[in-house]
Amino acid sequence: MIKVVLFDLDGTLLPMEAEKFAKCYFSSIAARLSQFGYDPNAIVQMIWAGTKAMIKNDGAQTNEAVFWNTAAQMMGEGIRAEEPRFNLFYIEDFDKVQASCGYNEAAAKAVREIKGKGYRVALATNPIFPAIATQKRIRWAGLSTDDFELVTTYENSRHCKPNLDYYKDIMAQLGVCGEECLMVGNDVGEDMIAEKLGMKVFLITDCMINRAGADISVYPHGSFEELLDFLK
Repeated sequence: MIKVVLFDLDGTLLPMEAEKFAKCYFSSIAARLSQFGYDPNAIVQMIWAGTKAMIKNDGAQTNEAVFWNTAAQMMGEGIRAEEPRFNLFYIEDFDKVQASCGYNEAAAKAVREIKGKGYRVALATNPIFPAIATQKRIRWAGLSTDDFELVTTYENSRHCKPNLDYYKDIMAQLGVCGEECLMVGNDVGEDMIAEKLGMKVFLITDCMINRAGADISVYPHGSFEELLDFLK
């Protein structure tokens, strides 16, 4: 019996083309930090390296610690003192990146309707961003952190998708088993893998990512309206 519905954010609740979003994001943060004397290309390379390191995180540290350790290895220990400036970018400039994303009223409506039916709802977004950036993207999707029992961020997570330990950590925090969860996402490789833990899955196809060209007919899939029908 499904008790908890886990939602991915980017490309699921928040429509986006990953490449368009990344281009806008990197140009914005590089432009901001270049004001403080940093080479824009070096900043982009550092963020990419930190992201790759978080994805490979073995769980010994939080994703946040892994990111900043990687940044220090590339830029020197002094970069750690710049974290407030990174956070200030998310507070003051990150909203400009919203223009690279879309909006789907049906997504926010589905979350609230599902929650209204008594399901527990959590946001299982790949935790490679700080909380402030995730909170902003949630708002872009027409929702708030109050709509979710749990939101994964780089501060509170020690693994990333598609590592199954990421999903195991969520289940442990929520006190549920795989059979009690439904994972809803747009990425075949990163979201549908939750099925291996006994979770039910539903593939949102609006902004689907299917890097390996997998046969999606094996998964329940469709729009948010079809998701609501699936849960009936």
